[in-house]
Amino acid sequence: MNIFERLDASIELSDDEKQLLDSVRTLARTELMVRAEHYDKTGEFPWENVNAINNLGLNAMFIPEEYGGAKLSYTAYLECVREITKACASTGIIWATNFHAIKPLIDFGSEEQKQRLLPRIAEGGLAALAITEPDAGSDATGMRTRFTPDGDHIVIDGGKTFITNGDVADVYVLFGKWSEIDDPKKAISVVILEQDTPGLSVVRTEQKMGHRASSTATISFDGCRVPRTNLLCNPGDGLNILFSSLNKSRPSVAAHALGIARAAFEDGVAYINERKQSGRKIIEFQGIQFMLADMATDLAMCESWLWRLAKLVDSGGTDFSIDASMLKMRASDIAMRITTDVVQLFGGYGYCQDFRVERLMRDAKITQIWEGTNQVHRQLIGRSFLTK
Repeated sequence: MNIFERLDASIELSDDEKQLLDSVRTLARTELMVRAEHYDKTGEFPWENVNAINNLGLNAMFIPEEYGGAKLSYTAYLECVREITKACASTGIIWATNFHAIKPLIDFGSEEQKQRLLPRIAEGGLAALAITEPDAGSDATGMRTRFTPDGDHIVIDGGKTFITNGDVADVYVLFGKWSEIDDPKKAISVVILEQDTPGLSVVRTEQKMGHRASSTATISFDGCRVPRTNLLCNPGDGLNILFSSLNKSRPSVAAHALGIARAAFEDGVAYINERKQSGRKIIEFQGIQFMLADMATDLAMCESWLWRLAKLVDSGGTDFSIDASMLKMRASDIAMRITTDVVQLFGGYGYCQDFRVERLMRDAKITQIWEGTNQVHRQLIGRSFLTK
C-alpha cells in the first residue's frame, strides 16, 4: 500500500458514505472518464454525465432531509468532488458549483425559500453563483448590478460574467447592490433568481483553454422583477453571506484541483513504469525519481490538509477562512505544477492529445484563478499575521 492508498483509507466516512463513494468511483471510471475526451474536444455541455450523476442522487447529499435531501458529511462531499474531477474536470466543477451556489440558501434562506427551491436542487437541478462582473472580480465591492425595491418586488438591472452553469441553471444566487444604500460594502445584497425570469438573458458563453465542457456564461438582467420574498436575509447582508459561502466553497475548489493533480500523478507514475529509455524504465533514473518525490510529497501533504479541514468543518468549526485560503492556494499551485511536470515526463507525447495529461494541464490553470486568485489568497494569508 503506497502513501496515497493509506491516505485514502484514512478518510473518515460512514458505511453509507463509503458505499456511495464506491458507486461514484465506478461511475467515474466506467462513464465519466470515457466521455471526458469527447466533451473536451466538442465543448458540448456534458448532459449525459450530469444525468448519470443525478441517477445516483448526488445533489441530495448536501441538501437537508426536510427539503428532499439526504445530507451527508462535508468530507464525503469533498471526496466525491475529487473523484468526479479525476475522471472529468468539467463535470466535476459543474456538480461542485451546485453546492457552491446553493449553500447560501441552505445557511441563510427563509423557511419559505428553502421549501420552494431546495427540493428542485435535490432532485437534480442546476444552480449558479453569480458574483463576478467585468469590473468586479476579486473586489466584490465594485459590482454594479443593482437591486431596486418596488413595492412587493425587486427590479434587477446589470450583468455578470464568468458564471459557471450560467446558461443552464435552474436557480441563480445573485449578488448585487441595494439601490437605497450608498456605502459600497453595506449595499451588497443577495437575491434568488429563477430560470426563465423575464429580462434574464445569456449574452454569450466563453471558449476556454480548459474545462471546455463546463459552460461559463455572461448573463444580463434588464428590468428583471422578482418577488421581495426572493431576497436572502436583509438588504446589506450580502458581504457576510459572501464570506461565509467562500469559506465552504474554497476547500471544494481545492478538492477539485487535487482531483486534477492526482489524475496527472497517477498517469505519470504508470507511464514512467512502462516507458523505457536506454534499456531502463524511466522511473529508474535518479533525476526522474527526484521529480516524483517532490510531486508525491507536496500532493500528500496538501491532501492531508484537505481532510484535516474537512474534519474541522464536520465537527462544527467556523473559524477557518485562512485555513481555506491556504488550502485553495496550495492545492491549485500544486495542480498546475504537477500537471506541467507530468507533461514533461511524457515528453513529446505529453504535448499531444494522445494522452489526457495535455488536457489535465489545461484544466489545472483556472484553479489558480477562480474562487479568488492565488495572489489575493497570499495577501489574505499574509495580512492575517498583521498585529494591531
